[in-house]
Amino acid sequence: MDIFLLIMAAVCAYLVCGANPAIIISKLVYKKDIRTCGSGNAGFTNFKRNFGHKWAWWVLLFDLLKAGVVIGSFSTLFGFFSGWDPSVHFSSEAFRFCAAFTGLFAVIGHSYPLYYKFKGGKGFLVSLSLVWFIDWRIGLIVLGVFLVLLFTVKYMSLSAISSMLLCPIILLICEIFEGGWTAVEIWTVCLYSASVLLMVWRHHENVARLLTGTEKKFYLFGKKGRVEAPKENKE
Repeated sequence: MDIFLLIMAAVCAYLVCGANPAIIISKLVYKKDIRTCGSGNAGFTNFKRNFGHKWAWWVLLFDLLKAGVVIGSFSTLFGFFSGWDPSVHFSSEAFRFCAAFTGLFAVIGHSYPLYYKFKGGKGFLVSLSLVWFIDWRIGLIVLGVFLVLLFTVKYMSLSAISSMLLCPIILLICEIFEGGWTAVEIWTVCLYSASVLLMVWRHHENVARLLTGTEKKFYLFGKKGRVEAPKENKE
């Protein structure tokens, strides 16, 4: 049963998270493919820069939800069939292991979707959704660090990379202090680290621009720094 659930989790996570709201909404609402606009990335940041905030928040919400639903569903099922007792401990070893496993395939599906010729987003929001299933306390820390960096340095890529790289480090520290490492916990850390590293790799172009000082700043609220979407020619 465990192997079957893991296979189903991998397949469903890849397929569900391959559906990209930035691409879908840009085509339905603006009749354009977000991958042909701005930086070409199919994600919240590029969408907001090109089309403004009206529909960008829906992109953010759907990216978080699609990952949260599939990770939460299969982690709960896997934990239940592995003897998980939610009244004793919400995040059992089995629950966290399946969350990390499912989350890795969710990031892969979002980054390299079958539906869009394997050209998807960079996976930050999917990774952010995953961390809450690994440990909600780490999720709070990561979200706090991300927002502080975003509102100070105003680089979305730097904020995302820096905050997510903290996750495996904090998780390792927590496991060390708790003691008694098991094989399942080691696999959880490895799988989770793989998700984060994939997300970081997807930002390699942003890293290059940060190093050369050509990365554009991002403003979460307001229109400052926004690049308007091309207007239709009505003639």
